[in-house]
Amino acid sequence: MDWTHYRFLSLWALPAPPAAVYAVLERPEDYPRWWREVREVTRRDDTSGVVRIRSLLPYDMTFSVREVRRDRAAGVLEIALSGDIEGGARWTLTAGGPGTLARYEQEVDVNKLLLRRFAVPGRPLFRANHRLMMRSGRRGLAAYLQAV
Repeated sequence: MDWTHYRFLSLWALPAPPAAVYAVLERPEDYPRWWREVREVTRRDDTSGVVRIRSLLPYDMTFSVREVRRDRAAGVLEIALSGDIEGGARWTLTAGGPGTLARYEQEVDVNKLLLRRFAVPGRPLFRANHRLMMRSGRRGLAAYLQAV
């Protein structure tokens, strides 16, 4: 088992139609407005940028993102990541009840030295840290969608 390889899946039930959710998710530079763990997003151009995140544990992660797929009709946004983490992430949006079901999938390898050094004993903490960040993101996005 590669202790520095992670796969995550999060499902968010959101109180808005898929088109409205997509419109928010396709603007990563606005993520810090509603997702407190996304500390900074700097666009390089229309399809790439740099993101800095920090959740409960006392370390930042910085990585470059590059758009791989943007398909409004299919409700898919996909990016490639490189830097402190390397891999990819994808949002898939579908109608779900009165709103949207947002499926977030991420598969990455950790390059950040601190996380690599503590890969085995820290793995449960790192996974819990990610769950907390995703829970906060879901709550923040739901509130943001209600306000706009």
